Amino acid sequence: MPPARRPPAAEVIALELAANDAWPAPTQAKLGGWLLRAAENWTGRANSALAVGDPDRPLEAAIDAVEEWYSAHGQRPLINAPMPLAAPVNAALDARGWGARPLTLVQTAALPALTGALPVRPELPPVELADSPGDDWFAMVAEHKGTLPPAAARILTAPADVVFAQVRDADGGLLAVGRGAVTGADRWLGVALLQTAPHARRQGLARHVLRALALWGAQHGSSRAYLQVEERNTSAVALYGRAGFTTHHTYLTREAPAP
Repeated sequence: MPPARRPPAAEVIALELAANDAWPAPTQAKLGGWLLRAAENWTGRANSALAVGDPDRPLEAAIDAVEEWYSAHGQRPLINAPMPLAAPVNAALDARGWGARPLTLVQTAALPALTGALPVRPELPPVELADSPGDDWFAMVAEHKGTLPPAAARILTAPADVVFAQVRDADGGLLAVGRGAVTGADRWLGVALLQTAPHARRQGLARHVLRALALWGAQHGSSRAYLQVEERNTSAVALYGRAGFTTHHTYLTREAPAP
């Protein structure tokens, strides 16, 4: 699903930096305008160099510096290359034999349109919003994202404006979760970790949580939401499309060749 239009470079950079603030790696360094990020290998977003802006040196030297930084941190070098902004970066990495993870769509929606597209579901259990996640919230996320190292908790709780959504059944069992964070000069609402327990799927719980997060975001000064979803996750892409999300831009997470 290509972007509906080609967004200006400044707009892509602003959104990517807002997303970085919403998912901040504990270890970060700058390479000119690029960001180098490490977080105990938990998620590609927090463990890749964000190639936006000017790295303040020739491109090949910038890639060399990325490789050296990640090697010094004991991690495989990764580069997050937003498209079409980072097309030259991708071309240079192709020439070096770097691999690529599945294409990720960065999708956006205006909050009024989003809440209008998502129905109120009074028959479902209410969405609870908390300032911090509980152990079972973390456990549900770990089922999808793998074991959570200490860096994961720091990433998830670091933003100043962050919320953890959850839906429970009558016995207190967790049915669905989600996370929202408002960051950036433009007050973007970042939606992430929208998950439903396997036995509770196809009941509209994900849309139920998404609506609650959108309302929370509006209350915290946001007018637009974004999320990141792999293009190959067709069911999630379809769900978000029905809610009003469209693709703003895409990115590839590039991987250095195995040593």
